[in-house]
Amino acid sequence: MNVSKPVPRSRSRAAAAPAEKAGAAARRRILAAAEKLFADHGFDGTSVRQIAIAAKVPLALVNYHFGSKEGLYREVFALRAPMIVDQRLVGLALADMETDPDRKLELIIKALVVPNLHMRAAEKSPAYARILAREVSDPKSNERGVIAEFFDPVAQRIIEALQTVLPDRTLEELHWGYQVMLGAMVYIMADIGRIERLSGGLCRPEDEISTSKHVVALLHAALKNARVPSRG
Repeated sequence: MNVSKPVPRSRSRAAAAPAEKAGAAARRRILAAAEKLFADHGFDGTSVRQIAIAAKVPLALVNYHFGSKEGLYREVFALRAPMIVDQRLVGLALADMETDPDRKLELIIKALVVPNLHMRAAEKSPAYARILAREVSDPKSNERGVIAEFFDPVAQRIIEALQTVLPDRTLEELHWGYQVMLGAMVYIMADIGRIERLSGGLCRPEDEISTSKHVVALLHAALKNARVPSRG
């Protein structure tokens, strides 16, 4: 009677390694393709089939790795958001140690906008920023809850930090101030060449240092000096 010998564990692991690497590589391709397509066409305008074709993988593999289109969409945010959120928290910690009010306000603004500008400059691609811009303006955004899950907690932290450095402002003013900063940052991140064209090449979002310097200075001046007239 023939008795098959068990495959040594070390050999079975070695045999599985190439398959694991291939699976990880396919997963990365799916995420990269999904990010670009979601940026170009939005959540509803992108199909799983389109993503599979762009990633050069079987359609079933997308669902195998991510469960559904929404699962894949959330994974794009799960991959990107922690990098931004962690940098914002570090920036807020630095601001918290600052005693000079002007400098503290500047650091809070930097904590919000610089991580996103750095991501765009480092990757030389506005794809994720365009996904953000689409998501915050999509009527179905609240149903998905992506922004609430990944970004609302740190947004509250930033608003609380603004309150400590601008104690004479109303909560209404502070929330609108945060919204204006966020809008400016997302628009700049998502820009695909307009400001460079209008400025004759003087202004380029890919120039992280120059962009940060101008944007932070403008937002600092606005938050410090702009006051809403009292009603009545």
